[in-house]
Amino acid sequence: MRSFLKYAAHHDLAALAIIEQALSIPMKRFERPMLGFLTRAEMRAIVEAPDATTWAGRRDRALFNVMYNTGARVSEAVGLRIQDIVTADGSAAVHLQGKGRKRRSVPLWKPTAVLLRHWTKQLSDPRPEAFLFPNRNGGRLTRSNVTQRLDLAVVSATESQSGLAGRSISPHTIRHTTAMHMLQSGVDITVIALWLGHESPATTHMYLEADLSMKERALARLQQIETTNTRYRPPDQLMRFLQSL
Repeated sequence: MRSFLKYAAHHDLAALAIIEQALSIPMKRFERPMLGFLTRAEMRAIVEAPDATTWAGRRDRALFNVMYNTGARVSEAVGLRIQDIVTADGSAAVHLQGKGRKRRSVPLWKPTAVLLRHWTKQLSDPRPEAFLFPNRNGGRLTRSNVTQRLDLAVVSATESQSGLAGRSISPHTIRHTTAMHMLQSGVDITVIALWLGHESPATTHMYLEADLSMKERALARLQQIETTNTRYRPPDQLMRFLQSL
C-alpha cells in the first residue's frame, strides 16, 4: 500500500495532501520472530543428503549447493538457465536475476563449479536457454517442489545431525545460513548485502542481531580479565529429554 501511495504521489498532485496523511500513519508494531539458520555441520549434512545414484538426487545436490554458495532466493535458483552459469576455473560464477529484474553475479566455489560441470552433462536439454534445475519433464521447478525435496533431505540429514529434528527448515533458511556464515567469517555487512541482492544494507542488519557468538565476543571484551565468561551448554541427555517432549 505504501509503495502504491508513493507511486500515486507522482501522478496525482491533487491528491498529494491525502497521500501524505496516509503515509504519515506509523507502521503497525509486530513481533519479529528469531532468525533461523543452520550450523556448518547441519548445512553440510543437508547438501550431501540427496541420493547421488539417482537423477533427482544429483539435481538436488547441485541445487542446494548453489543456493548455499550464492544465498539465492528460491525463485532465483529455480529460474536459472544453463547460460547463467560460468564454470571455467578462475572465473566460475552464476548470474542471478533478483527482485525488480535486477541482475547480480556471484562467484562460485571450486567444488560447486565442478559439481555444476558434471550436472550440466547429465541434462537431456543442453540448450543455453534450458533450465539448469528442471523437473522431470524439463520444465521449471516450483517453490513447493524445492520445499518438498528439501524436506526429504532434512529427514535424511537428521540421522547424522539430531539437532535438525523437529525444526522448521525452508529454502529461505539456506539463504539466512549463507549470510550468517559469511558474517561469522568476518565478511563486511555491505558485501553480504551485495551478495544477497539486498536493495539496502539496512535489511542485512537482522543477521547482526541474530548472531549470538558475536554478542558473546562483545560481552567478553567488557568483562574483567579475571572473570570467566562461559555459556551454558546442556548435556546430550538433557537435550534428548527436551526434544522428546
